[in-house]
Amino acid sequence: MRKVVLGLGISLDGYIARLDGSVDFLFMPKDYSMAPFFKTIDTAVMGRKTYEVGLKMGGAGAFGGSSMTYYVMSRSQPAGERGGVIFTKQTPAELIVQIRKNRGKNIWHTGGGELAREFLKADLVDDIYLGVVPILLGEGLPLFPSGFPQRNFALVANKSFSKGLITLKYKRLRTKAKRNP
Repeated sequence: MRKVVLGLGISLDGYIARLDGSVDFLFMPKDYSMAPFFKTIDTAVMGRKTYEVGLKMGGAGAFGGSSMTYYVMSRSQPAGERGGVIFTKQTPAELIVQIRKNRGKNIWHTGGGELAREFLKADLVDDIYLGVVPILLGEGLPLFPSGFPQRNFALVANKSFSKGLITLKYKRLRTKAKRNP
């Protein structure tokens, strides 16, 4: 089954962006590459605010010029395909069920925090892949805003890179349901 991988960069104190939405504190050192990660995915799901930040950072060309399928979850934008992305008003569970009907690679949930909360509420996150940069912002937009039930994960990999970047990979631990006799 295609896994949902929540993957993004965060500050040491768990923020994915500053209060104004900027991500100027995130960086990728020369000895780090996301190429191995991108080989495992063919679909990206993000919230509208994350999409808009991507556009401001010059992502418009990438959305239309990629073999990856991009979904933007939005309550304010009309559903439909435009600009290389598919806008949807579906719930996370509805969208993931629809995507999983088709063969393919893993599904990258790339933000933001409010959408991550909805994915966690629906227990859709299979793996978490974080790039942690060595900065404490003190305030900002959290990756994990409160309001979802406890979810257990196991660390499966960690690696250090130059300039203090650390990557962490976690796998969702799910208990098998006990059958009643």
